[in-house]
Amino acid sequence: MSTIEQLQNYLVVQTSTDKLTAWIQFNIADDSFSCSSSQLEEFLKSHGVSHGILPEVLMKIAQQPSSYFHSQTVVAQGEAPVNGIDGSIRFSYDMNEDEYKPVETEGGKIDFKEVTQLKNVNRGQLIAEKVKATSGTDGMAVTGDSLPCKNGKEAHFKVGKNVVVNPEQTAMYAAIDGLISITDKNKINVFPVFEVNGDVDYKVGNIDFVGTVVIRGNVLTGFRVRSSGDIRIVGGVEGAILESDGSIEISGGVLASNKGYIKAGKNVKCSFIQDGNVIASEDVLVSQSIMHSSVRAGRNVICSGAKGLIVGGNVQAGERVVARTIGNTMSTATILEVGVRPELRSELSELRTQIKRNMDNMDKTDKALNLLDHMAAAGQLPPDKMAMRIKLTSTKRAAAEELAQAKERVLEIERSLEDTDRAKVDVVNVIYGGTKIVIGRYTRFIKDTTQRVSFRYSEGDIVMGTYV
Repeated sequence: MSTIEQLQNYLVVQTSTDKLTAWIQFNIADDSFSCSSSQLEEFLKSHGVSHGILPEVLMKIAQQPSSYFHSQTVVAQGEAPVNGIDGSIRFSYDMNEDEYKPVETEGGKIDFKEVTQLKNVNRGQLIAEKVKATSGTDGMAVTGDSLPCKNGKEAHFKVGKNVVVNPEQTAMYAAIDGLISITDKNKINVFPVFEVNGDVDYKVGNIDFVGTVVIRGNVLTGFRVRSSGDIRIVGGVEGAILESDGSIEISGGVLASNKGYIKAGKNVKCSFIQDGNVIASEDVLVSQSIMHSSVRAGRNVICSGAKGLIVGGNVQAGERVVARTIGNTMSTATILEVGVRPELRSELSELRTQIKRNMDNMDKTDKALNLLDHMAAAGQLPPDKMAMRIKLTSTKRAAAEELAQAKERVLEIERSLEDTDRAKVDVVNVIYGGTKIVIGRYTRFIKDTTQRVSFRYSEGDIVMGTYV
């Protein structure tokens, strides 16, 4: 009997599923067992383990086999593959939105009067550079097989307006004097800045501009400001219409009297909102209060300054609502909804209306077809009624397909309502009775005044815990 066959009676060789580790284990504890380290190595190779063998371990096993009778012993270790690092875009300015946070002074008050430093660039100035991805390093299994790595993915410039990229595709430059702005889908642009040194009133008129708009005054009721970049307003906003593909910053507040609306492709930041309608694809950040308003944010609504009050109206957020105080002692009806993007809630409502309308129309079509079918069965269907019958049959088929699609989309949205893991309502100070909290498809009415609480979804219900 060969040495390998003899060792086979005593030892078992095992390999990890990732083929990076091999170990042996004795299946017979026999004090008469003996072998050399070279014989152990040959035994391992006969079981396909050829790389990363640990000679010092084999030596110890050969010298004192009894010490290893009752345990698994690692005898070979491969090298794991090292993946490359993805490439990135490095800007000449810090493009992080955090730099736009207002200054908090003593006593927790927020100072919105400090002018934000705009990211101005001159024609030909470097805007961004591409950081190359790095290659990975292949690993090696204990079997001697190569373990392939993943190389980093190269980053690509998302070219917007008024920018140029060099022939090597490694650097981006400004094509005009203006302001760097990142808009929807992370496109990089340079927009010229339109500045109004005063109010938006009859002297200025409505503004529809391809760049960033800076208004050093107020926007009065009835006027419209449209921007492909950001909108920055040093004063306040009345019942006006503001639309921006980027962010909207209002140093003063919004006193809208339920007129107009504010809509941003990214964030809306202001000191207060009263009787307003505000929509942001990302966050709504308010330092003082949101009163009797409709506020919708794709991610978060945060109202946590020194006052931090939300009372009345309807506040919707895809993920989280944070406020110091919610509701009031008069139990004013206040609705907070989190856990689904506001546009999906609107779409769901529209789909349900559409489904009801389609079903009503199909019911009328069915009644008309039944009458025509009876006429056809009696041989009393004139040519014009025959044409009507064909048209109604086609209409019914198209309506049935539209109804099926609408129902499928409703199911898809309702399934998304179940994904409420990140949805929360945080109350920093106090929440009053009269508040309704909706998380996904679940609702909870607040009856009693409660302090420092956090609401979230858990196991089919909205639970209340201590706010941390």
